[in-house]
Amino acid sequence: MMRKSFCIFTVAAGILLSGMTGCANTKEYVDEQIRLLSIKTEELNSEINSLRTDTGVSIGSVRKEVEASQQDIHALQGVMERQREEIYKELNTAQEAMKRARDKLREGKLLYEMTISDESVFFAFGKTGLSKDAASALSMFANVLITENKEIYIEIQGHTDNIGSDAYNLKLGQARAESVMRYLHTGHNIPLHRMNVFSYGESRHVAPNDTAGNRAKNRRVVLMVME
Repeated sequence: MMRKSFCIFTVAAGILLSGMTGCANTKEYVDEQIRLLSIKTEELNSEINSLRTDTGVSIGSVRKEVEASQQDIHALQGVMERQREEIYKELNTAQEAMKRARDKLREGKLLYEMTISDESVFFAFGKTGLSKDAASALSMFANVLITENKEIYIEIQGHTDNIGSDAYNLKLGQARAESVMRYLHTGHNIPLHRMNVFSYGESRHVAPNDTAGNRAKNRRVVLMVME
């Protein structure tokens, strides 16, 4: 009887020891896993903090760039506004000067006039540029004005023949008259506010447009000097 009891006790003790060994192994495994997870967590937290720092720096840089761009835009808008005001001021000044010139032309008396015609080969057919002969004639004309030194006004009229449409001839006459005005201003300092340009196109011909010679007479620029 005692032998049986001893055997039972021995078997039970063996089972208990075996279970204790298994528990010990399981605890060590869990501790190791916890340790590994803690390390992984620390690494993840470090990465998150790093990302937060980098993101903060990036956002700050972008914000500074946006603010700088906005400042540049405001500065550019200010420059454009000042330029717009200057343009309007110059435009108003030019319009007022033109009005005074036109009023003077209506009120003044004709002193003399000069005609530059295609008949004299001053303008090539269909062209607006001045030839050397035209420039020479205009220089003589300007020197007379400068020598006399009078308060004069010049009406520069552009005329054409009847070849081409009305719209084309109006533009051609205007362009030729403006070429004359530009030469007098840039070449001889005749003030712009003392000159007025107008195109009559083909409407005021001096000869019938029935021959090449007559059409050449109609292609002309007339300068009317008034006091």
